[in-house]
Amino acid sequence: MDPVLALRQIAYYKDRAREDPRRVMAYRNAADIVEGLSEADRERHGTANSWQSLPGIGPKTAKVIAQAWAGGEPDALVELRSAVQDLGGGELRAALKGDLHVHSNWSDGSAPIEEMMLAAKELGHEYCALTDHSPRLKVANGLSPERLRKQLDVIDELRETVAPMRILTGIEVDILEDGSLDQEPELLEGLDVVVASVHSKLSMDESSMTRRMLKAVANPHTDVLGHCTGRLVTGGRGTRPESKFDAEKVFTACRDNGTAVEINSRPERRDPPTRLLKLALDIGCLFSIDTDSHAPGQLDFLGYGAQRALDAGVPKERIVNTWSADKLLEWTTN
Repeated sequence: MDPVLALRQIAYYKDRAREDPRRVMAYRNAADIVEGLSEADRERHGTANSWQSLPGIGPKTAKVIAQAWAGGEPDALVELRSAVQDLGGGELRAALKGDLHVHSNWSDGSAPIEEMMLAAKELGHEYCALTDHSPRLKVANGLSPERLRKQLDVIDELRETVAPMRILTGIEVDILEDGSLDQEPELLEGLDVVVASVHSKLSMDESSMTRRMLKAVANPHTDVLGHCTGRLVTGGRGTRPESKFDAEKVFTACRDNGTAVEINSRPERRDPPTRLLKLALDIGCLFSIDTDSHAPGQLDFLGYGAQRALDAGVPKERIVNTWSADKLLEWTTN
């Protein structure tokens, strides 16, 4: 087995199983190291079983490489595959044609665009939107207008590689304190999908947050309202309470402006909470079930979000990423 493939697959399954991202990166980094070796160097290290002499290769990753080099499937990969569990969602998960909220290592994701998109293709996606962060979110290495333009060129170069899956251009744009969007309007105009999310001043007072969100969801460039409460309910980053806003007003504005409410599939978010998910459903909102992936294995988190939608009784036809790419793009451009 190709050691690079084995290491990347182990990283994939560890991400999917929600293992510590820092430990997962050891496998992804080891894959990069081996991939960068010449055939002669691989042969030399394989013959001498000296993989661990390479900087960045530890005992666990060296064992994986050695077992793959010897022609077998590494024990760690066999164990991870055998532990894979269905993440839920049933027929609704099967109806999802893509993901509209995905990050790469251009912002705060852990993998290159190509690896993320090939993983999405492997899952059977018909389309996948790349939505890295916008400039003000410096902690997440948000994309300046110049970097976003360069990313669009990279996406164009990758289209043939991932065909027939379609890469949709996009961004997760910050909703600034005054409700404006953190990117040049002409750039937003040219993107396929714009997810607008609050990432700062999450504890501002209810009336101010409501005004902020109302302005953002009414912006003609906004397609999806991302993780609306900003809460964290579990995970390595700790917990965080919901932001306070008038949900009835905000969801009514989403309905009236054709902005979808995101059902964020990340287990640590589970956003919106069930009571707000049902409120948005009753008001008549559209929805987008997204993974907010920061690593390839997290692309399979769609099952978590689909199960929440299923439990809440959200009709399939009101979930925009059950639509064909052409119908979806007609919606985002109107």
